[in-house]
Parts: sequence; C-alpha cells; structure tokens
Amino acid sequence: MNDLDPLSPNSADSQRRLLTALALAMVLTFAYTFFFAPKGPPPEAGAQDGGQVAAVADGGTAAPSAGTATPPPSGESAGGTAVANAEGTPPPPVRTLDSRRESAHYTFSSQGAGLTSAVLQGEKMREQQHLSLAEGYKLLFGGEVSPPPQMNLAQPVAGQPLPLAVSIDGPSALPADTRYAVSEDSGDGRVTFTARQGPWEVTKTLVWPKEGFELAYTVQVKNTSAQPLTGELSVHYNRAINPESEHAPSFFGGVGNLSYASCHVGEEKHKLGPDQSPPDDETLRGPVHFFGIDQQYFLSALYPLDGATQGRCSLVGTPETRAVVASFPLTAGPGQTVTYRFGGYFGPKEPELLDVVPGQALRQTAGLASVATNPQLGETVDYGWWAAIAKLLVTVMKFFHNLTGNWGVAIILLTVLVKTLLLPLTHRSMVSMEAMKKLQPRVEELRKKYADDRERQNMEMMKLYQEAKVNPLGGCLPMLIQMPVWFALFTALRNSYDIYQEPFFGPVWRDLTYKDPTYLLPLALGVSMIITQKLQPQMGDPTQAKIMTWFVPIIFTLTLLNYPAGLALYIFTNNILSIAQQYGLRKWLEKRGGGDGGLPAGTATATAGGKRK
Repeated sequence: MNDLDPLSPNSADSQRRLLTALALAMVLTFAYTFFFAPKGPPPEAGAQDGGQVAAVADGGTAAPSAGTATPPPSGESAGGTAVANAEGTPPPPVRTLDSRRESAHYTFSSQGAGLTSAVLQGEKMREQQHLSLAEGYKLLFGGEVSPPPQMNLAQPVAGQPLPLAVSIDGPSALPADTRYAVSEDSGDGRVTFTARQGPWEVTKTLVWPKEGFELAYTVQVKNTSAQPLTGELSVHYNRAINPESEHAPSFFGGVGNLSYASCHVGEEKHKLGPDQSPPDDETLRGPVHFFGIDQQYFLSALYPLDGATQGRCSLVGTPETRAVVASFPLTAGPGQTVTYRFGGYFGPKEPELLDVVPGQALRQTAGLASVATNPQLGETVDYGWWAAIAKLLVTVMKFFHNLTGNWGVAIILLTVLVKTLLLPLTHRSMVSMEAMKKLQPRVEELRKKYADDRERQNMEMMKLYQEAKVNPLGGCLPMLIQMPVWFALFTALRNSYDIYQEPFFGPVWRDLTYKDPTYLLPLALGVSMIITQKLQPQMGDPTQAKIMTWFVPIIFTLTLLNYPAGLALYIFTNNILSIAQQYGLRKWLEKRGGGDGGLPAGTATATAGGKRK
C-alpha cells in the first residue's frame, strides 16, 4: 500500500481511525458469530420429563439418575402397566447387557432394547475439563487435579425412550419401552433383541467390529396378522444434559460447548440447541441422510445404510434434553417382514474417520459389501465462513505436529510461517511507519498552524505525504491480512478434534482448545500488544493515541481470557515476532542511513524542510 496516495482529505488521522475501526470490526464479528443463532420461546410446559437428571462434571452432558437407568419390575412397563405379548404370556424379564470393546463400553437394557450408556475409551475420549483459577495455579505449582470423566454419548432422559429405541405409530402401535428378549453372540460382537406385541414381531440386531466407533443396526418388523398394516417406524435418540455443565458461546465467555439435536434432511443439515426456535415441520420432511446428537468434538449419528430414505425428523432442544426422532413409512402385508438397515457412528469428530463411514471394518464384520452409501458425516465438522482457511491451517499444523509431536510448537511454527510469508508486506509497512514517525514534527506543525482551518490542514498534510511518498495507511494492510487468520484459527480450535485435549507444555496448558486457566498467556499477549503499539508512530491527538496504546489491547486481552489458549499463543507469538522485526528494522535503517537512510525518497527532505520552516 506504500505506492498508493492517501484516500481522503482526512488521511492525517486515517491510520488511527482505520485501526480503531478494525478493532470494532473484530468485536462486531465475534459478537455476530455468537449471537447469530435466533432465540426461540421458552419450552412449553410438559415438553420435558419431570424426572431428575444427575449432574456430572462433563462438557455439557449429564448422567441419568439412578432411577432412570433402573428398569421397572419384571412384568411392568415404564408406566407401571403389565405388558403381554399376543399370546397373553408375560414379557421377558428386564436384562442389562454390557459389551466392552477397545474403543467403547456399551450398556443396553432390554426395556426398549436401547443404550443406557456408551462410554468412549482412551485418554482423549474425555469430557472437556473446566478448570477454575485456583485449580489452574494448583497445576502450575505442581499440584494435581482429577481428570475429567470419559465421554458418554448415550445418557438417557428420565421417562423418555432410550437411545436406539424404536416405536411404531399408527392404528397398531408399538411403544418405545417394549420388553425384548436378548440373545448375544460374544464371538462376533452381535446382539439380537426380539419382541412381539399385538400384530408386530420386531427383531433388532446390532453388530460392531472389535475396533472403531461404528455399528450396524438392523430393525426387522414382521406383520403377524392376516391384515395389511400401515404406520410409521420411529428411531429415537435422546440425551440428558446438565445445564450447569453446558455453556453457550458468548463474546467474553468463550466458545461454549453446546450439544445439538441434528438431522440432515433433503439438502440441509438442521441443528437445534436450547432456547432456539425449532424449524418448521415441513422443512424436516424428505430424504433423511443422518440424524443424532452433534456435540463440539463428538458425534452420535445414525444413517440409512441403503442411502437417504424418505422420512421426517423431529428435534427437541431444551436446557435438560437434546432429542431427535427419525420416522420412516411402514407398510407390511400379512406375514410380510420389512427391514430397515442403519449404520451408526458414536465417536470423535475426526475427519479421517467420518469421511469413510461406513468403514471397511464394519463392512467386513456386518457383511455390508453391497453398501455404497456415504452419509457425509464429515460435514458435522463445520468451519463456517472460514472453512477454506481453517482447513488449510489445520493441514499445516498437522504437518508441523508430525515433525515436533507437540501441537503448541506446531502453532508457533505456523505463526513463524505466516509471518515469513508476509515478510515483504510487513517490511514495507514498517518502513512506512518509520517514515511516518520522521514526519511527525512537521505534522504537528501543520496541526498547530491550521488549527482553525481543518480543510486546509488536511490538504497540507496530504501534500506533505505525497511529497514524502508515504501512505499513512501502509501500516494497516498486514493487520487486515492477519485478521482472517485469527478468525480461521479460532474456528479451527473450536472444531478440530485433532487439537482437542492436546497440551502445549507442563501441566497447565493441557488443552489448547480450552482457555488458559491461569490467564498468564492472554495477559502476556496484552503486554506484548501494548509494546507493539508503543513502537508505532503516535499519530493523531493524545486521546486517540491512548485508545490505540492502552484501551484496544486491554479490550483485546479481556476478550481472549476465555478463548482457546492456542489462539492466544498464536497472537502472542506473532506480537513477539513483530516487536523483534520492528526493532531489527530500526537498527538496520540507522546503520544504513544514519537515521534517514532506507526511508522512502523525499521523507528526509520533507522532514528537514519542516524544521527549516
């Protein structure tokens, strides 16, 4: 921008005004990001169950109370009414079935043949830990804090159908809490549930490989009557939420950790969180690609194995519950069996895993060689407006991580790389700022000389800049280019499972996607930003100078206190490199030209001329 003329008669103050505008734009952009979601009316009375939900220290979910997971006595339904099959015999007793795999531990109940828990295994498969200031400094000085619990992706809602439960709506209904008989084949990871009620005989089979986060879920519905039957098969996935452990994103409050009821119907993916208005029912009708609960770094999703299937979704998003029900048409002639095949994924939102669903291990274990569908679960990793830049940054950081084995070092090396790529631009910018500093005495003279004639003052300043071949906006372009990098990195940190639960160094910065619990990193960033501002020429009146030197860094620091430590690390490193670059440039200019050498032609003359006048 050094080769451009000033853009307006107000060019004397333009750099300070533009920087102020940039700071305000950043505030507005962050505010827009966090307050964009429309607010809906409070949930209606009776929309959620009155049962208790036990609080846990997790990333926004809650384990069910003891009464939730405990089935009713044998022979009674959830409502206390005895349930019998078509022959009048009592239903089978309630059983709890545990299946332990390398990647997850599943627990099923025969009451509804659904999940009561799905606990992921592994060090990274944990809830995001929320550390207080005291706990942060305890870690800093060698203390210990209990690790967060393992991520549980199936936490039932009291009085509601279990995750993976099915029901049939229509003239001949089948409740979601129907009792099932259980048959387990421990050899190949297969569980079969069978129930018969009224004219329906339902067989549910779940198969999963020994490794990975996928499963195959087959529902066979047989019409045992002599009459054709119609209805709707509904698949339920509910999740209990502890409102005290879940936080919405806010400008000063961080990125948040909300879970959403989600369903991809037709061409759009719909998400519903607490206090949001549910989409119109008509928009949730069409080919269903997948449905489930979408959390920040984890996903619980089911999808039709035979491709997108005509149906509809119903979403619930209250402070205590996220729920999705996917319903599909059911028509069965006398003695006919209708089969629905679903794939399931219950694990981290890691693109390398999501993009290949259904994976080869599931295909082989469940005999799904004929399946050609891909539900595009990778789209749940939503980088929004900054997708192109965010994905590029994640790719570069992965490369550096493979070299160093540390994501914090990878972020530092990313900063160095971006700074190097922008070196020619920042060099010209800093040379321009140094030239502006040389012109400051002359600028102040013009301010005093034409204090009562603002128009003449601006004209004389523009003339001075033109003679010195200096563009007062030259120092702003590097910041304009860096801001999209900041936004994209922020987006990458709050969406990328690769960086989730990854430490920098020491016991404190154990998760770069979470805030620095000691606040030392954002405070150091603020100090470095003040130093950076002081190194720049103090243009404008004293009030503007104070705003740029003190107010903007303070607001910026307060904003970043609860933002990912990785973002603060990037900006802090960038500030340190800028300080070193500016200091080195000054020494180089002094050595080369005795203080004026290396500045744009005419700068020294204009300055000297100002002194002569």
